[in-house]
Amino acid sequence: MDQKELDKILELHKMWLNGDENGKRADLYGADLRVADLRGANLYGADLYGADLRGANLRDANLYGADLRDANLRDADLRGANLRGADLYGADLRGANLRDANLYGADLRDANLRDADLRGANLRGADLYGADLRGANLRVADLRGANLYGADLYGADLYGANLRDANLRGADLRGANLYGADLYGADLDFSCWPLWCGGLGVKIDDRIARQLIYHVCSAVVSSPEISDSIKSVMLSRPVLDIANKFHRVDECGELRR
Repeated sequence: MDQKELDKILELHKMWLNGDENGKRADLYGADLRVADLRGANLYGADLYGADLRGANLRDANLYGADLRDANLRDADLRGANLRGADLYGADLRGANLRDANLYGADLRDANLRDADLRGANLRGADLYGADLRGANLRVADLRGANLYGADLYGADLYGANLRDANLRGADLRGANLYGADLYGADLDFSCWPLWCGGLGVKIDDRIARQLIYHVCSAVVSSPEISDSIKSVMLSRPVLDIANKFHRVDECGELRR
């Protein structure tokens, strides 16, 4: 699609948004918009299902509530874009620049965000179920209440990210940098804790603390070669009392020295 045709569609869409009977909602279903210049464009509620937006410039564009299912946004520039409530189910966002973008409540289920730049992005309440976030940069991103169930965060950078009340059940956090991340109220069941420097300095709550303590104590209980000095601390009554308050103790079993 050439720029002239695109500009006409945008003009009619603007009229439609303003309630002009001569206007028309932007229908860009499956459109070829590779490397298109859409900086600051108002595509509120537009139909971009399956559109090819590889390398497109969508900086500061308004895509509130837009239909971007299965769209190809690989390497697109979406810095500061408004994607609040947008439907990005299955979209390809590999290498896309979403720095400071607003993705509040967006549907990103099964989306591919591998190596995407999401620094400072607002992903509060976003649905990232099963999303591929391997190597993504999520530094200082707002992920409060986000659904990351089964998401692949292998090697992702979550430094200083806000993950309060996020659902991380079954998420792959191997090699992820969680330093300074806030996990208060987050659900980490069936996920994994990165045992490297990136797993230090994390802010957790009592529930997660009991969960981690239980797992360490369980390993100590089952390891006959652990030194008495460690056992005397880790299997002391005060520590075991905390460990046995783990929320899944009924399934895993109470620990005893």
